Order: sequence, then structure tokens, then C-alpha cells
Amino acid sequence: MVARVADSADLQGMRAAGAAAASVLEMIAEHVVPGVTTDHLDQLCHHFIVDELQCIPAPLNYGGGGGQIPFPKSICTSVNHVVCHGIPATAKTLKSGDVLNIDITVIKDGYHGDTSKMFFVGDASVLAKRLSRITQECLYRGIEAVRAGARLGDIGYAIQKHAEANRFSVVREFCGHGIGKVFHDAPQVLHYGRKGSGMVLEEGMTFTIEPMINAGKRHIKLLPDQWTAVTKDHKLSAQWEHTLMVTQTGCEIFTLRNEEAAWSTRLQTASAT
Repeated sequence: MVARVADSADLQGMRAAGAAAASVLEMIAEHVVPGVTTDHLDQLCHHFIVDELQCIPAPLNYGGGGGQIPFPKSICTSVNHVVCHGIPATAKTLKSGDVLNIDITVIKDGYHGDTSKMFFVGDASVLAKRLSRITQECLYRGIEAVRAGARLGDIGYAIQKHAEANRFSVVREFCGHGIGKVFHDAPQVLHYGRKGSGMVLEEGMTFTIEPMINAGKRHIKLLPDQWTAVTKDHKLSAQWEHTLMVTQTGCEIFTLRNEEAAWSTRLQTASAT
């Protein structure tokens, strides 16, 4: 079943869950510094989610079907060439020059808010900064393609076109997904594709857009922990993610952060014209 907002209670639930998830990324930013471990970041986020927000960290103990090991932590921390689902660890100490994606999903009153952001540890390289910027632009271009009557392929096309025009590659093994009371639901939102193809978007549908863009080739491999995906060529990867709802003229983004206010205003203005 395709995830969607059915009534005002659903809408308020998704807004609250999205705002909570965004606030975790805002809280943790000052703690992403050289010398911190990814496990410490996980602990800070866990306590903030549970104690301050009265939410549940959705990744904790998620999965486990078909012999897979349940995810053991409350957030995902993907460093440098880790594409996604990096597991926080006491042995992983961040150093100046590292780039880090923190992926947050919270459950608030039964509703999920899912979002991620790139962070620079100390002084990042020119390539890392460019990759992060282009990946965020890919997310925004995908979002700008969303409106009732558009198609899923329009989102993937916009993302792929921008990434490849900047000589980067799009990871194809992972995609955005429907989200609401269920963490991962239909539809699957590919980050590549043909314009005018795929499912027609309808008002009220809720899903994530979360492009993973590589500095090198698109190919990845899964580590023995059954979760961590890395680039095969060990080149950098970046990811940005938002949870949103399709509207008649565009979309409502549930996981916007305060730092995105200017872009959000431009998007709303463009949607209204």
C-alpha cells in the first residue's frame, strides 16, 4: 500500500515526527568535531530522542529478518566512503578532514520522520565540499519535481541529470521510500530514471527522497556486518534526505531545518506561480 496522509490527524502526526527528526540534526551539529567517536554521537542522539523528544529511535534493533543482524544503534553514521547505514562505534574516532552523514529516523506517536545531513569534521577537502553541495542540490532538484500529477521518474531524472552533469555518479542499490506509520513503505523512489515514467504522484502521498551520490563510480559493496555499504573504489560518497508530502502545487517538507528557511521560501514561491 502506498503511504499517504489520510486525515488531519495523520498530517499533524507527520509534521510532529518530521520536526522532531530535524531537531536531532540541529542538536548534534556542535558535537561533530575532531576526536569524537561516532558511538558518542549515537549516545547523544539517543538520549535526546528518548529523553528530550519522548520519541523512539527507529533504527535501533530494526531489521533482523532472513538471518540479517538487527541494526544495533539509534542513528546511522556514514564516514567518507561509506555510502549509507554506517554503524556507530567506539573505535571510530573522527579526524579533521572527515566527512560524515548522520541519518536520523524517529517515531513520534506512531509516525516516522526520516532525514539526513552531511557534516564536515574540521577542514574538509575541496572535493568533499563540492560533492556534498552537489548532492544537496540533487535532493532539492528532486523535491522541486514533486507535485500532484508528476511522475516518480521525474524525481529520479532531475537527480541523475544534475549529478552526472557534475561528473558524479548515482548509487542505484538504495532508494527513497514511502513513510508514515510504517518505516519503509511503497512507493520506491529511485534517484535515477526517465522523465515522464513511473507512478503518478497523488496529493497526500508521503515519502522520502534521499540521493546517495559518489565522487567516483556508482558501484558499492556490503560489508560483513550486513549493514554498512561502501563505495567499491573507496572514493567519497554523500547523502541528504528529507521526508515530504505531495500537494497539488508541490510538496510540504516535514523535516526542514531552520538553516533551510531561505531555500524553502523560494520553493514555495515557485510552487505558487
